[in-house]
Amino acid sequence: MSISSNRLLKRYNPSESLLQSKPFFLVPNLKRVHKYFYMKKILSIVLTFSVLSGFAQSPELIETVTKKGNEIVIPYQKYKLKNGLTVILTEDHSDPIAHVDVTYHVGSAREQIGKSGFAHFFEHMMFEGSDHVASGAHFKTVNGSGGTLNGTTNQDRTNYFETVPSNQLEKMLWLESDRMGFLLDAVTQKKFEIQRATVKNERGQNYDNRPYGLAFEAVSKALYPYGHPYSWLTIGYIEDLDNGNVNDLKKFFMRWYGPNNATLTIGGDIDIKQTLAWVEKYFGSIPPGPVVKPTQLPAPVLTNKRYASYIDNYAKQPLLFVAYPGVKMYDADIPAIDALTMILGQGANSLLYKNLVKSRKAVQANVFANSSELAGFIGMQILPYPGQTLAEMETLLQESFAEFERTGVSDDDLLRFKGNAESSFVNAISSISGKVSQLAESQTFKGDPNQIGRELAAIRRVSKEDIIRVFNQYIKGKPSVVLSILPKGSDVKPAATDNFTVARSNYTPPEYGYENLTYKKAVDKFDRNIEPPVGPNPSIKVPAFWQHDTGNGIKMIGAFNGEIPEVNILMSLKGGGLLAENAPDKAGLPTIVAQMLNEDTQTLTAEEVSSKLSVLGSRISITAGTEEINFNISSLTKNIDQTLILAEERLFRPKFTQESLDRIKKQTIQGMISSKAQPAYIASTVFNKVLYGVDNIRTYGLRGNEETINAITLADVQSFYDKYFSPDLTSVVLTGELNESAAKQKLAFLNSWTSKPATVSAPAPPQSNISPKTIYYVNIPNAAQSEIRLGYYTGVNYDATGLSYRMELANFSLGGGFDSRLNLDLREEKGWTYGAGSNFTAGKYGGQFAASAGVRASVTDSAALEFIKIMSRYRDNGITSSELTFLRSAIGQSDALAYETNEQKASFLYRIQKYSLQAGFIDKQNKILKTINKEEVDQLVKKYLDPEKMVMLIVGDKVHFLDSLKKSGYTLIELDTEGRQIP
Repeated sequence: MSISSNRLLKRYNPSESLLQSKPFFLVPNLKRVHKYFYMKKILSIVLTFSVLSGFAQSPELIETVTKKGNEIVIPYQKYKLKNGLTVILTEDHSDPIAHVDVTYHVGSAREQIGKSGFAHFFEHMMFEGSDHVASGAHFKTVNGSGGTLNGTTNQDRTNYFETVPSNQLEKMLWLESDRMGFLLDAVTQKKFEIQRATVKNERGQNYDNRPYGLAFEAVSKALYPYGHPYSWLTIGYIEDLDNGNVNDLKKFFMRWYGPNNATLTIGGDIDIKQTLAWVEKYFGSIPPGPVVKPTQLPAPVLTNKRYASYIDNYAKQPLLFVAYPGVKMYDADIPAIDALTMILGQGANSLLYKNLVKSRKAVQANVFANSSELAGFIGMQILPYPGQTLAEMETLLQESFAEFERTGVSDDDLLRFKGNAESSFVNAISSISGKVSQLAESQTFKGDPNQIGRELAAIRRVSKEDIIRVFNQYIKGKPSVVLSILPKGSDVKPAATDNFTVARSNYTPPEYGYENLTYKKAVDKFDRNIEPPVGPNPSIKVPAFWQHDTGNGIKMIGAFNGEIPEVNILMSLKGGGLLAENAPDKAGLPTIVAQMLNEDTQTLTAEEVSSKLSVLGSRISITAGTEEINFNISSLTKNIDQTLILAEERLFRPKFTQESLDRIKKQTIQGMISSKAQPAYIASTVFNKVLYGVDNIRTYGLRGNEETINAITLADVQSFYDKYFSPDLTSVVLTGELNESAAKQKLAFLNSWTSKPATVSAPAPPQSNISPKTIYYVNIPNAAQSEIRLGYYTGVNYDATGLSYRMELANFSLGGGFDSRLNLDLREEKGWTYGAGSNFTAGKYGGQFAASAGVRASVTDSAALEFIKIMSRYRDNGITSSELTFLRSAIGQSDALAYETNEQKASFLYRIQKYSLQAGFIDKQNKILKTINKEEVDQLVKKYLDPEKMVMLIVGDKVHFLDSLKKSGYTLIELDTEGRQIP
């Protein structure tokens, strides 16, 4: 849905400022993509499980699943209420948190022709209040509890979820039950109009205003017959959203949002008996809705190859998208299809990588499988280099299929697929939200939550013959959709002349059951107007950790976590993009070096390393950040020794070749070209150039530009490695199933690394002279949205218990969360944006303040001035007492959620190590939070949040804002996409 509402103040992301130099990569925004390899990204979020029954009018216990031995299973109990609500409970006391998920078996596949987007639209409306929960109170209640929440909609289901400290569980059940049973009378025309505008902004931001954003919409139209609910995207069409009315929305709720069409999953630090009592109290009285029967539709059939194309206003390069009809969720062929897609087009060992990417014919080429409830497809995406045609890409794709027929499936292919799958399943259940998500999805679509073991067993049974069979059944000689995406204004030709138009004849709409619906409210024996009390605050334990300095200068820090059999290691070398200060004509060199380290070693090719890692289910990736180069290593505990052998090979014995350098440079430059087509990217990069100066190394040291990347030689790469890869600049963070003694033993190979002098100089200060009351703008003709940035360079360094932390607190009420002034005004009250916010960022070399939003093009001028009004009011009047109370509550309780996963623990340790923090700094932060008062916040706001001292940038179509903003008293200066002033 909406923007997420996570608490970030006390967490730190090691890759917070990393700018990836890889080209734009189109990822399906549909159901779930290649379940096993993308699972961590696609999983919604939910969790739950437990045990018990036996009280008056108790829910019926359907089944209990427990773990036996070392099997991969999520223990749970499943219940059914009399009104049809399915309840799944899973108990996990490892962290003091609870996760609640309500999944309704309704998505865009239940929508009518001409009323697309209603499922997603309704998801937004579910956050707008109900009979006993005021408008806006749902977010405020969860956030004020130190929790996070959101909702997501796809083709087949809609889910709503909260993660909170476990003492807040009853309140979450009260919230969710109230909107299930008491929503419609709180739905007003005003709320309807605001959220309709928000959804339209969301479509503009995520689809209409970005390169290739409409690719899946175009493929869906061509792949599925007219009227098939997968022939449009979940976001819907603008014209359908415009034509809908509030009564249509109410009918949608009454038809699909009954408890009998929902699954409630609860997991974490819960008491089963008490949780069931609360579930019965809050949900048991809600009347069931109309009967919902499974949708049954025939699989799409193509009788001939369908060529289609469209012109993309933002893309700088053409893209070929090929789609073959596939299979539904949980189909027996899914594991074999997933193995096939890996062999054809995923990773350095795939055929498409070898034939298109490594040969420098394509920037990127990938294959994926998408499986939804009613149908699925197998997709291929190829982004060619300039000079290569889309027709040639289609030919190379077919030649790669022919090669697969000749070479078949190797033993190594099977091992890679199965190793990756096991690791992915372990990662998927590393958090309580991941466990709940698995249970909820399996119950919703299979009627049985216990699927993870069965799916893994099916993967282990996949044979070479299975993979060959599905290739013959779904791809070989089969018709497909071939979509050509063409850059606007280019002379690029489609792969072939369009030969397909949507046939609208012979369509008979189904009976959706919208007639004679009645709204029935629950009759309770308690007063729902009384917000439930919270239990005692849970005991929050900051992770225990160990520290160690090796004799050659490496600093280590680690924490044991035995919840899953996995180890994560982050090894950082100081420097990163800021090292370009020493050689600005070679800016981007650290990024090139990092990518080269992912290539061949002196004894293994990149493909051999990739294959070995896949068999192990491990990952080693090297990336460059602004201040560091990072080695990210993850492995199942049982495979950590073999994984570290490969990490040692990459670190100590890289093989820098001219072939790899030429290919990486070419990819990097094409990535820059693609990025320049994205308004949000332009806004962020040009804004930095306005703050720091066009030629300041901070603005291009990490990524470089076409000139500096072209200038990098193989000797430069080797020299950088020889000079800066030193134990003196290295630190290690380790979390997972290794104690201190075992960690030191496993990492002993680092002790032989010879120490050598190496220093990193600080970057130059900003060179920009910013004039007050100035608006800079970049003109993007026909842009569907405008990107707005407002801020300045603060010069404040990170200090966990000093000024930078207090500045974050002062900003919280202005733009630090969903309930902030900026977001409530621009999104919730006016409907101008999908989300607005602001933040302070700080590191070792100064920081900046920035407020931002993507707004509807037609309101650009009003939104720009509204930013200034909101900030001015905050500066002049300061924080309110209610905002201060909310700040303390929201931030103060969020620590319960901060240390659950290996990644969260690593972020905590990384921050301690990087900034030499004392172990008790969290306690000091909590003391500051409790004692900070209005006077102190107001002083910080007046000093650091004065909009008169800030610069504004607008990236969008100037016809919507130029004339009116000229009358505002601001000076307007036009810039190009490189941040240079246009005369």
